[in-house]
Amino acid sequence: MATLVGFIFVLVILLIIFEMLRRRHLREKYAVIWIIIGIGVLVLVAFPQLLFWSSGVLGVKVPSNLLFAMAIVLLVSVCLHLSFEQSQAEDEVRVLAEEVGILRLKVLQLEESLTQRGTAAGNETHPETLPPEPTA
Repeated sequence: MATLVGFIFVLVILLIIFEMLRRRHLREKYAVIWIIIGIGVLVLVAFPQLLFWSSGVLGVKVPSNLLFAMAIVLLVSVCLHLSFEQSQAEDEVRVLAEEVGILRLKVLQLEESLTQRGTAAGNETHPETLPPEPTA
């Protein structure tokens, strides 16, 4: 009975992952790791003797301890990967903010030079020489 419950639980999780992919709530690069984990858990649910065998090979006395250790390693790996992704995103946002600041400064300088040129020419501004108004 426990095997059936575990099997159904893993299938529901996999269906949720595929639905999140379909609705574009989860990116493919993250979904792949979760699908691999789901398939791995599905294999362990279908063949629990694999956990007993691997715990014997690794020298772990209680198979559930091996399962918890694998889960901890997995969660730490996911946290490390997400921290890496967040650091990259923060760097990209900082670079983009700096570029926007530089571009705004250039636009202001161009506007000032156009207004100075317009006042130097006797306040004659022609609409065709003015830059288009920025839209927000």
